[in-house]
Amino acid sequence: MDAVARAFSSLPRQSFLPERERLRAHFDGPIPIGHGQTNSQPRTVADMLRLLATRPGDRVLDVGSGSGWTTALLAHLVGPTGSVLGLELDPALAEWGAANLAGTGQPWAEIRLATPGVLGSPEGAPYDRILVSAEARVLPEELALQLAHDPADPGRMVVPVNGEMLLVVRRDLELAVTTHGRYRFVPLR
Repeated sequence: MDAVARAFSSLPRQSFLPERERLRAHFDGPIPIGHGQTNSQPRTVADMLRLLATRPGDRVLDVGSGSGWTTALLAHLVGPTGSVLGLELDPALAEWGAANLAGTGQPWAEIRLATPGVLGSPEGAPYDRILVSAEARVLPEELALQLAHDPADPGRMVVPVNGEMLLVVRRDLELAVTTHGRYRFVPLR
């Protein structure tokens, strides 16, 4: 069992769904969580986390944290020597996601309300890993600039752009971008 599968086993999706949707937790598809948002398809989340290649001790930014599930999974992957900052634009979802995350006993992770008009958290940069769980129309360069850029240990970002999952690897000032299949997400606002 790899690290992502262990994280999934430790943090069941059911705990991050609205009560009325919890019986559908094993459904491999997106599930509505209110406010026009969804809890992403488990297979998609697993694909994204494997692409991100998060390691113990990493500093991670989770953009579009929603119910808090991806933030909790990332926190499990980085462990207590790392840190995860989840950002959510909708105040009600940010509050609910933070409460869900608090129930996991991982104090090295938190969810905050995102600042409208600002992508990510530039003041906390650089991040070793950035996960974006909403679809951008173009590659969000302001997020790419928040990645660590050590040539020996480049930063990685996984982001859906125009229906394609992109892996962005930053070494110095260079961005290497590869595509990894087609996916659908709610729009990045």
